[in-house]
Amino acid sequence: MASTIKPVLPTSYKAAVIEAPGAPLKVIDVTLKKPGPSQVLVKVLACGICHSDAGLQQGHFGPHLFPRVPGHEIVGDVVKIGGGVSRVANGDRVRGTWHGGHDHTCRQCHMGLFQICDNAVSNGISQDGGYAEFVLLRSEAVVRVPKDLDPAQVGPLLCAGVTVFNSIRKMKIEQGNLVAIQGIGGLGHLAIQYANKMGYKVAALSSGSEKRDLALKLGAHEFIDSSQVDPIKALKELGGAALIIATAPNPKSIAPLTGALGAAGKLCVLAPVGQLEINSFDLISKAASVHGWPSGHALDCEDAIDFARTHGVTCLVERFSLDNAQEAMDTMIQNKVRFRSVLVMGSE
Repeated sequence: MASTIKPVLPTSYKAAVIEAPGAPLKVIDVTLKKPGPSQVLVKVLACGICHSDAGLQQGHFGPHLFPRVPGHEIVGDVVKIGGGVSRVANGDRVRGTWHGGHDHTCRQCHMGLFQICDNAVSNGISQDGGYAEFVLLRSEAVVRVPKDLDPAQVGPLLCAGVTVFNSIRKMKIEQGNLVAIQGIGGLGHLAIQYANKMGYKVAALSSGSEKRDLALKLGAHEFIDSSQVDPIKALKELGGAALIIATAPNPKSIAPLTGALGAAGKLCVLAPVGQLEINSFDLISKAASVHGWPSGHALDCEDAIDFARTHGVTCLVERFSLDNAQEAMDTMIQNKVRFRSVLVMGSE
């Protein structure tokens, strides 16, 4: 039950801001604003760091967005609600995601695809995000989170986690079939767990043997080292994949994967790599197809949390303080983190 005690709020708080394209994260004091209609004010407990945050810093989303506080893997407690808010109350633990709000009126919203609304808002991109001690979120997009879960693990679970969870279930592959996961990073290590717990035979693909033991521990039944064997041939020897989830951003590794699909197999690409040269013969001859999936909305996220909680899916994280936000970003960019960097407020 949400608390009825109203917390005493400060007049200002710390936030890590990107002041211009290419500028480093800088921790500054920000004046605390009250929530407007349909908004909630959240005291941030943790915020994960995503590759899209680095894209923002590098100016890939355009120069008009700055200054901006990044971060969409937000977990915290509601401390004040604006007018018209009924979904959550003071004291509730919530999660802010990439999807930060929608208009309820466009065709996509009527289809239930709120995350691709014509007028969608993105936390940490089009409005300030969670690299801060407090954040304002739109109430229609917040996700309710059980308080017994570690906030540092929940944040990435509802970015990378809901992305792979949703993409697997939306492909509608029957249980027992072979699902291959290309890449064992922030997305891939969660995809292996979700696919295993959903009842699939799981093959993990990685370049090098360093992650073999981890992949098998996470739930892979087969490990394919693409630096030693042809992954297409290896998957075909296993009968062909009903589904391949591509998570590692390497177009030269992704494009040939259509050759490893079984009859009516599906390649779902989650790594944004731009153009791919796909062999159309693979698609035509096997009735195969290529897909993408845009993460998820609030209900999808709650489903992903509930599934993870029930079946023991966990996110592996490294923790950083807000003052070390740029270090956390650099660690992710340099691929030195296993597997998600997370800012934890109040930590040293």
